[in-house]
Formats: sequence, C-alpha cells, structure tokens
Amino acid sequence: MTSAYSDILARIEAALAASRTVFSRFTPGAIETEYKIGHDPVTEADRALDAVLRQNLLRDDEGWLSEESVDDPIRLQRSRVWVVDPLDGTREFVKGIPEFCVSIGFVENGRPMAGGIYNPATDETFLGAIDCGVTYNGKPSHPSQRTSLEGALILASRSEVKRGEWKAFENSSVVIRPMGSVAYKLALVSAGLADVTFTLTPKNEWDVVAGAALVQSAGGFVSTLEKTDLTANRRDPLLSGLLACGPFLKNSLLALVEPHIGLAQQAR
Repeated sequence: MTSAYSDILARIEAALAASRTVFSRFTPGAIETEYKIGHDPVTEADRALDAVLRQNLLRDDEGWLSEESVDDPIRLQRSRVWVVDPLDGTREFVKGIPEFCVSIGFVENGRPMAGGIYNPATDETFLGAIDCGVTYNGKPSHPSQRTSLEGALILASRSEVKRGEWKAFENSSVVIRPMGSVAYKLALVSAGLADVTFTLTPKNEWDVVAGAALVQSAGGFVSTLEKTDLTANRRDPLLSGLLACGPFLKNSLLALVEPHIGLAQQAR
C-alpha cells in the first residue's frame, strides 16, 4: 500500500496486532463489567486496549482523543491527532455477540485521513488511507456500486432499533439489519459488505472517525446530518449523527433521511 501515510498505516497495523494479544486474554460473554455514568459498560479489556493503542500509536507532537482516556485539551493545538475507540461495541462484547472492534482513526488538520478497524470475533481487518484506498483482510476493497436504494442493505444500530428509532424506515424498499458497533458498520460499508449505514442519534468522534476515514478512503460518501463534511478534533467531540454509503447512493440516502432528521432531533 503506497501512501504518504505509510508510517501512519504501519503504526495502525502494529496497534491492531497488539490488540489481538490483548483480546486473547479475555472471553467475550464472560467478562466482568462496570458501568460509567450514563450506564455505558466498560471492562478491563477497554482499559488494556487503550493503553496498548497509545503505546503503539502516539508520538510527542501528536494529539490523542480516546473514549477511555481523560481528554487532554492539548490535542486542540496539534495538527495530527489520533481518535480511537479501544473497544467499540462493548455491549456486544459483554454479551458475546461478534459485533465489536478496535477503531483507530488518524486526523490531520481536522480531516480524517486514515483508519484501521479490527473485529477479533470475525477476524476481519479493514485498513486504509485517503490516498491509497482500503484493504479488507489484506486485499483491495471497494464500497457498494449500487445506484438505487431498492433492496439496499442498510446496517442499523441494534439499540436504536430496539428503541423504535427505525420504525419510520421499516416500510421502505430497503433491507434493514440491526448490528452493534457503529465503527464496525462503517467498516463493512467501506468494503462493500453493506450498502449504507446511518445514525440520526448523536455519536462521539471516537465512534465514527476511523470508519468515516475508511469509507472516504474507499471512495464512498460520508456526511454529517447538517450535510457537511465530517471534521474532527473539535473541542466538543459530540456529533449530531452521521450518514455513509457507496458513492452512487448519496442523493437517495439524503432524500430518505432528510424528512426524519428534524424529528429525531426534536425527540431528544
């Protein structure tokens, strides 16, 4: 993979390899769980992965934003920043559902430029940068080339579906598949293993930056709910939501979700 980000990609690969070793110490579905304020689960695996990612990725002149680290505002002064979720899909990990992953995003001047996502349960690795495309398990991959949403596979948040947030889309012509881990869903879209994923629910940068980098690196479409490009390393890392799809579904996806964005935001 020839890229101006070869060093970054090498570091991501090393970090993902190190995460495999960490995961080997834990059994999904049989791990002690604590709960943060807001009832989000956290495990010893989350913390161990955060430490090993930091060790393999971070250099002195770079910033760090991780779900499992205390936010250091010095990142706002850095042009190159790592945005990571050591274990996206902790709920699935705790329940033994194979929909969780390590999510590593690299941001330069506010733009997601490279990413790596690894699902240890399925042994899938997604790696890419904006100037060289994406590989899926070491082989070049491409996003969906579908031109119509008719029959398209849309990956939905399992928790959002349970809360009834996808009822508005159930009678449309698409196929909706509930799944954990927004990062993993974005990775699957980047490799053309699904056509679309979106969330009208707020997500933090660490949830989506790596996956967004992969979708964009593959040539797919990514947008905020405000129809703007995703920018990262902001003071407040919370996003209103995110849309992602293959390159030819952009207009159809926007048309599908636009009537529901305002309603979703009012409901919150």
